[in-house]
Amino acid sequence: MKNITKISNQIRFQTCKLSHQAKAAHLGSALSCVDILTVIFFSDLFKFDIRKNSLDKFILSKGHAAAALYSCLAFKKFISFKKLNEYGKNNSVLEEHPNKKINGVICSTGSLGHGLSFGCGITLGEKIKNLKNKNVVLLSDGECNEGSIWEAAGFASSKKLNNLIALIDFNNWQATGRSKEIFGGEMKKKWQAFGWNVMDINGNNTKQIYNALKKAKKSKKKPTAIICNTIKGKGIKFMEDNNNWHYRVPTKNELKVIEKILMQ
Repeated sequence: MKNITKISNQIRFQTCKLSHQAKAAHLGSALSCVDILTVIFFSDLFKFDIRKNSLDKFILSKGHAAAALYSCLAFKKFISFKKLNEYGKNNSVLEEHPNKKINGVICSTGSLGHGLSFGCGITLGEKIKNLKNKNVVLLSDGECNEGSIWEAAGFASSKKLNNLIALIDFNNWQATGRSKEIFGGEMKKKWQAFGWNVMDINGNNTKQIYNALKKAKKSKKKPTAIICNTIKGKGIKFMEDNNNWHYRVPTKNELKVIEKILMQ
């Protein structure tokens, strides 16, 4: 897990660097889920490879965190670091939301509310084939305002998709305000009401993330939702829990400060 923490810091810096270079927004939202992504991709829990039809699968439903995903894929050697320099440029497949043409990206996402439905369809097909792999979908808390999320949640429960795991990056912010002020209800109770196993963890604690995913893999009858309580902008104090970083990008001087914080 110490190695995971080191990788998380490297991915955080790479994500900030991409935001600076491309002048791309959503940095705070990307940083809140870095620890989740790192455990998914770099622990021993799942098996991913460059092919899209093999082994376990990951879907980034909160597509606005694409910079963090691309950084993970580079460290995973699915894409090159040289390729990362194309992020956000005209005619590049490294768009500000995931493009299925990229190695390691199962489906294009970004129009919020679609990723879980993709996950349900893929998972049901594999369950019918008696495959034993696991599929993981990462959602945002604001994304759970979408009705399509709850249609998919009900579908997954009815089909007993125990090989499907949803993680909700609950960083308490949406584009224009606090999540609970914009859309009411208790997140844990919602997922329970739709027939899922539910866990509530610190989503920036890699050990808790690891243990929750390990437990979720053992589910026999239900899909599992893991509510990950995170901090927007996690890892850089002047960004943490500051919703201005939903749209701001770091300056050259700020990037130097971030490098000192994360890469020392």
